Parts: sequence; structure tokens; C-alpha cells
Amino acid sequence: MQKGDFSKDFVEKIAQDEPQWMRERRLEAYALYESLPMPHTTEDDTWRRTVDMRTQDYWRRTRRHLRGFAVDNYRPTIGQNGDTSVEVPKDSEDAAGVILQLDGQHQHTSLSAELEKQDVYFADLHTALKERDELLRDYFMTKAVTLETTLKSGNIATSNKFDALHGAFWQGGYVLHVPKGIRVEVPLRVYIRLSEEQHADLSHILVIAEENSQVVILEDNLSTNQEAGGLHSGAVEIFAGQNANVTYVQVQNWNRQVWNFASHRAMVSKDAKLCWVTATFGGRLNKLNQAIVLEGNGANAQMLGLAFTDARQHLDVSTAQEHVSPHTFSDLLYRTVLKDRSQTAWGGNIYVYPEANYTDAYQKNDNLLLSERAHADTLPGLEIQAHEVRCTHGATAGKIDTDQVFYLMSRGLSYAQAEKLIVDGFFEPVMERVPMESVREELQEFVSRKLET
Repeated sequence: MQKGDFSKDFVEKIAQDEPQWMRERRLEAYALYESLPMPHTTEDDTWRRTVDMRTQDYWRRTRRHLRGFAVDNYRPTIGQNGDTSVEVPKDSEDAAGVILQLDGQHQHTSLSAELEKQDVYFADLHTALKERDELLRDYFMTKAVTLETTLKSGNIATSNKFDALHGAFWQGGYVLHVPKGIRVEVPLRVYIRLSEEQHADLSHILVIAEENSQVVILEDNLSTNQEAGGLHSGAVEIFAGQNANVTYVQVQNWNRQVWNFASHRAMVSKDAKLCWVTATFGGRLNKLNQAIVLEGNGANAQMLGLAFTDARQHLDVSTAQEHVSPHTFSDLLYRTVLKDRSQTAWGGNIYVYPEANYTDAYQKNDNLLLSERAHADTLPGLEIQAHEVRCTHGATAGKIDTDQVFYLMSRGLSYAQAEKLIVDGFFEPVMERVPMESVREELQEFVSRKLET
């Protein structure tokens, strides 16, 4: 397959062995993809959720970075399975299940015998289309299973041109289905890799945790070739059923030649709990849209994010906490460290719908600037239509405290050691909420590498 073959014919090619409903959804997404302009070619920015003059500067900044991007420079995946001899990372040895994907192609899947007996389903998405067609049809890129409310974040398949690109051409990704009452005590691990030059990864992640279930997913996105340019346009959908407990940790460390676009959404049902951790270290330009929808009474969600940007990296994050039902709780904490000439933009909104009384929601975005030319924009927001609520937000951006550096250096530390200690302390409020020690150690390693570059 040649570069730039994002055509209707290619949609038909990859859909020829898929169910009719999937083919129709692909073609619908392709029609939308064809009709939408690239964000940097028009002032009608479809990424912006609200028309607000305050947002224009940082949205223009993101559009400016996109001027060096062209979809036709990248090629989509051809097959469904690659070289199954690819080595599975050693840190997966204690996992209850493992999936490995390379350049959008499935390489390896394993699941413990105990979980198979309990009917836990863990498979690459192409296999799942053949084996669990009806399950996917109800969940894949739909607004929700039972929710009738029109969501502020819209349908994950129709938010912008890159979502439409993903909906039409997705290849790779995986499905996790945990049946009612099953508690998966040992984490599942997923490895998504990019290695080929100018390759497009359009993986789709679908997690379905039914009533009274529990699961932890640790997902690692990584470039194995630090010089290879690439494109990632992905999506994550999480469905936490009544009283389910889901922890999803995604670590992104693409190289600095990868353009990264993604839309993530979770539906959290009655009395369910979700802990969602997003760690961003790599990528040339990152545009992430993330939304949680608290659709049932007593739903509880934590959105935790940490990021470290350097060189000329650009990170643009939009978050939405959507409280549809009463007695729901959400807590967002995003912390970012910036070096060199990197830039970040974060815009977050808490939406409280008319029926969602007794909502308790909080959002906080903090930014630590390690250089004079680093720049952070932050814009929290509230839209409240209920009367009995508690909603608060905050945002900070500032340089490293010279008094703290002086104090640490006066105790015998070098400047680099003092800086690292301050950065570690800045990230600690997020790190301490990450559920597993091994994951915290991995994140700390990434932070150390960024400081050394």
C-alpha cells in the first residue's frame, strides 16, 4: 500500500470481510472525513467546543503547528496480522493477559486459563469482529448503550476530521470484555508500537466492564525507532457498568516525529468507579480530546494526567466532565512540566445537566515551566444547569522556584539534582494516585530521561 491511500476504495478493501454494520459505519465516517476541512485551513475550528474569544490565541497556536502536517504523507495498515515472532516485553510476565501490536498489526495475544474459564474476552479488534460481532455492534463508536441525553462532547466518531479519519480507516486495537461479577485481580498489559517510517497507526481500544466487575489495564504506546516519522489517530472507549471498578493507565512515548491525535471517552454507570491515568511524554504534536460521562447515580471518576514536554513539542488537551445524573463525583488533576520551547494548551469543562443535582466536581491544571521560552495556556470552565451542586476549578502556570533551587543547592545538591527533586515533587500528587508501584516507577523513569535530554 502506497502513502496517502486514504480513499473510499481502501475503505471498501479493509471492510470486505467485516460485518455489514461495520462497513456502513466506516463509509459514514469516510463521508464525514471528506466533507470536513483540516483545522488549520479554516477559522471554523471544529475542535473548539464553545465559541469563546479567550480561546482564540491558543487554538491558533495549535493550528499553526498543524501547517507542517499532511495526511497523504502516511500510509494506512494493510493486513491484520504481522510477524508473530516479535518479542513480548519482559515486564509482561506477571500480567493476567497480554496484547502486542506493531504498526497497527496484531502480533500476540495471551490470557490466563483462569480468566478464559470465567469468560473474560481479550482479543485484537479484528478477531473480535469475527467472534463477538453482536457485542461490538452495541458499543463500537456509539454515543452510549442506554443514554438518551445529547452529550456536550458529541459522538466520538463525529467530533473532528481526525476522528472521522479514524472511524473510516481504523486498523488494530483491542477489545476487553469483563462479564458481570468477575473481578480480575491481576492487571492486563497492552503494548502498542510504531516502528516503520511514515506509517499510520489507527488503533481502537474498547473496554467493557459489566456490572460488579473489576479490572486494571496498563497500556504502553511507544516508538521503537526514534527516527521514524509516523501518524497515530486513535480512539479509546470505556464502559463501566453498574458498580464496576475500572482502572485504565495509558502511557504515551512516541518519538518526536509522530503526530498524535486521539479521542477518548468513558461512560460511567450507577455506583461505578473509574480511575483514568494519562501520561504523555512523546509526540511532535499531540491533540487529545478526553471526556467522561457520569450517566448513573453515584458514578465516580478520577481523571489523572501528567505530561513532560521538551524541544518544540506541542500538547493540546481538551477535557470534559459530563454529569448527567445526580449524586455523581468527578475529580480531574492534570500536571505538566515544560522545557525548552515546548508549548501546552489545556481547556477543561465541567458540564452539569439539569437532572444532575448533588454533583461534586473538581478540576485542576498545574504547569511548571523549566525554561524562559516554554509556554502554557490553561482555561478551566463550568457550565452548570442544576441547582444543588459543588463545582470548583483551578489552574496555575509558573517558573521553577529559584528559592527552592537555592535551598537545595545549599544542602550540597547540583542544579540538575535540585531540579529533578522539584519536578518529582511537582508530579507527586498525581503519582501517589497511580494504583500500582511498578507503573509509578516506570513513569518516574520517563521523567528522569526527559530531564537528561
